[in-house]
Amino acid sequence: MIGIVYYGAGNIFSLTAALDRLGLEYGMIHTAEDFDKFDRFIIPGVGHAGSAMKKLEQTGLVPAILNLRKPVLGICVGMQLLTEFSEEGNSTLTGIIPLKTRLFDEHLKIKIPHTGWNRVSALPGNVLFDGISPGAHFYFVHSYFIEFNSNFTIALAEYGIKFSAVIQKNNFFGVQFHPEKSGLAGEQLLKNFSQLA
Repeated sequence: MIGIVYYGAGNIFSLTAALDRLGLEYGMIHTAEDFDKFDRFIIPGVGHAGSAMKKLEQTGLVPAILNLRKPVLGICVGMQLLTEFSEEGNSTLTGIIPLKTRLFDEHLKIKIPHTGWNRVSALPGNVLFDGISPGAHFYFVHSYFIEFNSNFTIALAEYGIKFSAVIQKNNFFGVQFHPEKSGLAGEQLLKNFSQLA
């Protein structure tokens, strides 16, 4: 069963609606003790990474998250929270994955925020993308991106520059796009995550 980390900075309705469509069981995590009820976890997030981190710290859940050994999926800002630093508010984040979250450069002459459907190129053997067509499109809404790093980036997207669409370190995964708003491809990704050991 999936535990959704509830800290007041996530778009819970869209996510739970997608999980309901897939028939996946889930519940909310409010306390550290709640983690014991679930076998995989989602950290949602929208808005400002620095504010989201403050809200997460106020819940007292960060130490428990750092010690998780079961699969974890961060979505959008939830993905950015897994990194060590965000230029958004010059914010120190959890540091689970040693990457930085950066603002798209205005000199790229692209519209910010990056909003809409974008092709995602996954590396071969990426378990999150089982059954998903190569180069499938997913729905993005973000002004900040996570730098590419070959040690942790398992899927790329391009918007002015190439950036990390999906990152992984051990049992921690992060997706910059919103799988819950990405049609069949997004639902397949959520289903794949629900089946990770």
